[in-house]
Amino acid sequence: MESHSEVVAWLRSVFRTGVTIPLQFRLTQLSALLSLMEDNEAQIVDALRKDLGKPKFEAVLSEIDMVRNDICYAINNLKTWMTPEYVGTNLATKFDDCFIRREPFGVVLIIGAWNYPLQLILLPLVGAIAAGNCAVLKPSEISQATEQLLADLIPKYLSKECYVVMCGGAEETKKLLQNKFDHIFYTGSQSVARGILRAAADHLTPVTLELGGKSPCLIYGGVDIKTAAKRLVWAKYFNCGQSCVAPDYLLCDAETRDALLPAIREALEGFYGPDPQRCQDMGRIVTDKHWSHVMELLGRSKGRVVIGGESTREDKYIAPTVVVDIDETDALMQEEIFGPVLPIIALETVEEAIDFVNARESPLALYVFSDVPQLVTKVLENTRSGGFCSNDGIVHMTLPTLPFGGVGASGMGCYHGRWSFDTFSHKRGCMFRGWALERIGALRYPPYSDTNLSWLRWATTTKKSSCSVM
Repeated sequence: MESHSEVVAWLRSVFRTGVTIPLQFRLTQLSALLSLMEDNEAQIVDALRKDLGKPKFEAVLSEIDMVRNDICYAINNLKTWMTPEYVGTNLATKFDDCFIRREPFGVVLIIGAWNYPLQLILLPLVGAIAAGNCAVLKPSEISQATEQLLADLIPKYLSKECYVVMCGGAEETKKLLQNKFDHIFYTGSQSVARGILRAAADHLTPVTLELGGKSPCLIYGGVDIKTAAKRLVWAKYFNCGQSCVAPDYLLCDAETRDALLPAIREALEGFYGPDPQRCQDMGRIVTDKHWSHVMELLGRSKGRVVIGGESTREDKYIAPTVVVDIDETDALMQEEIFGPVLPIIALETVEEAIDFVNARESPLALYVFSDVPQLVTKVLENTRSGGFCSNDGIVHMTLPTLPFGGVGASGMGCYHGRWSFDTFSHKRGCMFRGWALERIGALRYPPYSDTNLSWLRWATTTKKSSCSVM
C-alpha cells in the first residue's frame, strides 16, 4: 500500500498534467458521480440503516437526493461558472481586458462526518470536481458501513488517477494532515477543527470548516401551535437529533411553552406512534460512546423531563425527549446535544431571547417561528448565525442556490451549488494589456512631476457617485 505522501505526490503530478481542467472532463466525472448515486441507491440506504438506523425516507431525502440535486445543478451551470468574469476599467485601462478567472487549487483534502456520512463527503466533492481539482476523500470511520461503501464505489465510477478514498481513524487523519494540500475541507467538531487548523498552518493551507454549535429556535408573537409543533419535532428528531442544524434548544414564553407541550406530544405520537422504539422511522444514536454522552448530559441536567426520557443502551435508542425548567447553567446548555433531547427555556420577551442568543457563540443555524413579519425581521437583524430560517427548520440548507456554512465558532467558508465551486476555486485577477494609450501610461515614469501626477490621478481615480443614502 502506498504511503500518504506518495498518494498526494501522485495526485499532484496528475493535476499538473492538466487532465482535470477541461470542461468535458469535469462534466464526465460529475455524470459518473451521478451514476454512482443512481445505480447504488439500495446499497446506500442499507449502509445508512446499518450505521445510524436511518430510515429509507430520511436517507433518500437528506443524503441521496441532496447530493443528486447538487450534481445536476453543477452540471447544468458549470459552463457558465467557468466563463471568465469581466470587470469594469478606468480611463488608463480602457482598452485592456480585465477579468476574473476561476482556477482549481490543485490537490484538496475532504474530511467527512459521521452523521450524514454520504452527503458530507460527496457534496464537497461535487464542488472540488466542478472546480477542476484532484481530491483525497477521508470518510468518517465511525459510520463504518458507509465508509466501506464509498471506498468500494468511488474507484469504480470516478477517475482513479484523480480521486482517492483513504480510510482509517484519528491517527490516520493526523498522518494525512502532515502532507501539504492546496485546500482542506472539514466537517465535524470544533475540537478536531482546531487540530486541523494547526496542521494546515504549517503549510499555509486554506481551510473550510463546517462545524456546528447550539442552534436556537425562538417562538414568539403567535403561531399556529399544531403546525409549529410538527415542524419543530420533524427538524429536531430527524436523524435522531444528530444534525448540525437541528434546533438544539427552544426559547419561548411560559404561555407558549405550556400550549406547545401537548402539541409536541401529539406530533410525536402522530410521527412515531405510541412506542417510538418500535417505529421504523425513528433512527438510532450512532455508537455506544455517543449514546452514553447524550445520556450523561441528560442525567446531569437539573431540568424536568416532561416528554420521553426512555432509553436502551443495547439498541442505542433514546426516546424523543423534552426537558423544561432549566436555565443557562444547565448541563444541556453547555454544549451541542447532538441527540433527540430538546431543552425549553422560558423567556418572556423576544428581546430577552435575542440577548440570550447573542451572549453565546454564533450558531450554525437560527430559527424563529412567528406570525409577525416584523418580529422575524427583528430577530434576523439583531442576531448572527450561519444560516437563518423562519417558521421551519433545516429546509434552508437543501437549496443549492443558498450558501451553507457557519460564522465564528460554527465554521468558516460555505458551500452548496455555486458556492461549492467558488470554495474550491482560486479567483485569479487578470489583465490583458496592449500598447495603446501610452501617452497616459507614460505619465507614471520618472522624472516625476506634479503635473503628471495630476493627470494620472484624473485618469485613474474612482469618482464618488452623486447618489447618496438619506
